[in-house]
Amino acid sequence: MASDQTKIIAGGALLVLSAALLFATGMLSLSVPIVLAALATTGLAVGSLLVGTTGDGRAV
Repeated sequence: MASDQTKIIAGGALLVLSAALLFATGMLSLSVPIVLAALATTGLAVGSLLVGTTGDGRAV
């Protein structure tokens, strides 16, 4: 099982990279392939899940 610090770092990196990809393509008015957009939104979901399941007790 991964440590809490590893989960937070990996989750944070996924959140930042995925959000940057989606925001950059929106701001630059670039057409994003559906597969790339799907991967970016999946990255946001997985990053949130990793950060939300850190620590003891119930997951957020």
